[in-house]
Amino acid sequence: MDGNLWLIELESALLDDCTVDDIYAICQGKAIPDALRPDVWQVCLDVRSKMDQLAQFNEIFDLPFQTKLRRDCNCFVEKLGNEEEDKVAVVADLESILTFYCKNRNLVYESNNGWIELLLPLLSLKLLRSDTYNLFEALRDTYIPKGCVKNGNVFHIFRLLLQYHDPELCSILDTKRVTPDSYAMGWFNTLFASTCALQVVLAMWDLYLQQSDPFLVFFLSLIVLINGRDQVIALKSASKEELVNFLVNMPCNIEADDVMDFCSLAQYYSLKTPSSFKRDLLKVLFGVQSSAAEENVVSQALCLPVSVNELVENASSSSSENSNPDAVRFFLVDCRPADQYNSGHLSTAFHLDCNLMLQEPVAFQTAVQGLLRSQKNAIEANSNAGGEHLCFLGSGRLEEDQYTHMVVASFLQKNTKYVSLLTGGYEAIHEYFGDNMIDCLEDHDPLSCLVCNKDQVQYGKTINNNGSLKRADNRRNNNPPTDPAERKPTIDLFSKLSLAMKSKSAEVKGKLFDYISNPNATTAAAAPVTEKHVSRNERNGKRYRNVAPVFSIGEDQDDEYLPAASSDPAQPLAQQPGGSNPENSDDLVSIQAYLKGPDVIRHFKCQEVHLNGYMFDSYLLVTPTHIIVLRELDRKDKARVIVRRPLQSIVKITAKKRHRDLITFKYGYPEEDNLVITDMDRFLIPNASDATELISKHIIKQT
Repeated sequence: MDGNLWLIELESALLDDCTVDDIYAICQGKAIPDALRPDVWQVCLDVRSKMDQLAQFNEIFDLPFQTKLRRDCNCFVEKLGNEEEDKVAVVADLESILTFYCKNRNLVYESNNGWIELLLPLLSLKLLRSDTYNLFEALRDTYIPKGCVKNGNVFHIFRLLLQYHDPELCSILDTKRVTPDSYAMGWFNTLFASTCALQVVLAMWDLYLQQSDPFLVFFLSLIVLINGRDQVIALKSASKEELVNFLVNMPCNIEADDVMDFCSLAQYYSLKTPSSFKRDLLKVLFGVQSSAAEENVVSQALCLPVSVNELVENASSSSSENSNPDAVRFFLVDCRPADQYNSGHLSTAFHLDCNLMLQEPVAFQTAVQGLLRSQKNAIEANSNAGGEHLCFLGSGRLEEDQYTHMVVASFLQKNTKYVSLLTGGYEAIHEYFGDNMIDCLEDHDPLSCLVCNKDQVQYGKTINNNGSLKRADNRRNNNPPTDPAERKPTIDLFSKLSLAMKSKSAEVKGKLFDYISNPNATTAAAAPVTEKHVSRNERNGKRYRNVAPVFSIGEDQDDEYLPAASSDPAQPLAQQPGGSNPENSDDLVSIQAYLKGPDVIRHFKCQEVHLNGYMFDSYLLVTPTHIIVLRELDRKDKARVIVRRPLQSIVKITAKKRHRDLITFKYGYPEEDNLVITDMDRFLIPNASDATELISKHIIKQT
């Protein structure tokens, strides 16, 4: 009886207003009984109380490709071997749902796009047609990556993931010119429904939806390849067609009893992957269609990118603090020339001068051997600087980093595992530490640091009347001297990082923030709340219930909310040429028609700012319950809906101290004493205080 208590708890939760987190906490990955599966999936996909969208369908089947759609539905159902009466009902459901989906989303059906295969497991739940449609729509929106087309972004990213974990296998497939889109298309656009038996798919989706991790398909696909690597290597001499055919059908061997182990292995490889993989690619893969520049960055990436935030957070937490021995630990390799390295670097970085590779190949090979020995020794000593994962660091200037890329490529050619490249290079580190640079960088000399000398006036320097640079008086306000000869040797980078975090808590994630505007609080100010950034798959407990949303206006890094608007908007870090998405018809809207919508209270012309510095002309729309962002396209009066965020999900609004119109919206929810940040958006809004005051007022109305 005790073994079935979780089923009783699950049934009780389903009768209540439960969430996906509640279900995960109860089930813990157990197989869902057939009778409860429809309700569980509806909760996990957040469609339980969604309206009947098919009520809008006029039952007119007049699409230009209607004949092809009907033929494909009939052909597919014929293969199922159902009774004749069942076949007619299934075909009718398939055609009605897909016809309305095309009309509702303004999409064109293509044979083998995976829609029919994705629908069949949903039809097996025997729900009302309208409920099946809602499940299908939510499943595609949430878990099917954008760009599942030939040469699509999804497959470039998957190749980088395979290269990170199994470079030898990746090299074999590259040599045979077998790209992921040739064998994994059905894996990604149907979540394996096109290749696995129905019972396997149902068991897999039970776990998939409980995990709430859209990236799980990448790691499941990775496990399929790694488990079959011996057979793939044995087929090296086979033709490309034979190899592709073998790869396509590899998931067919998965049985229902294997699903739990299959998903556990996927989670293990997810843990051994830099978190930047998910955090930085979420919008590219599971938001709206990415821009042309973003696609180029991904398709041309040499190896897996790592963000400066992750690198510093990883370095500042000691290995003893990390309870999981399989978690990512980086060994940082600084590939800048010696003069740049000597002008400032992280104290844990191993210096490997990239210029040696061409100028002195023998010395370069000796240095590489020294690197590998140092890495091994650091791991054995359980040093903060030690880690299996090699993260290479360049200057951050593309024209200078060509030699760094050659060094990285040389490691990849040797089938070295866990190779990544720091996004933005040393410039990103320099910018990250900002005013705390003295405490966090070793031997930093503002007079010779190339980043400091990039502009006319830089950190630590002033300009003489004759235009020459001179060192500022760093002893003022008790600042330490910047001359390397005057400073004492650094004892430990990580003690410095701790000092930086204490002195400027808003600079680093995981600090205590004074949240000042809890509308339902009885005191003038809310208690400090720990801000925690997580991905959805990391939520392993129930959400904090019956607590008013925590909303505040405050600092974020060097952000500060100010009621007065700035006279001059912040200048972009970088400007992307064009700055528009691929102009297909998906999610395109008329700007003027959308701005005049009945729910729109006010709109603001702005620029959407990406983490990489690219900026896109956009409109920020405020409704009583949501903020909506339209990104302008090159077409006249055309835009794409980028995000639609509920106001209740906004927990913090911040503005840069130096650029008051650069606004960041953080989204999340309270969990006991923590504030869980799940996502954020950043915009450059002229007269930003008007927008933030209006949004703040309507957030408070929501409580």
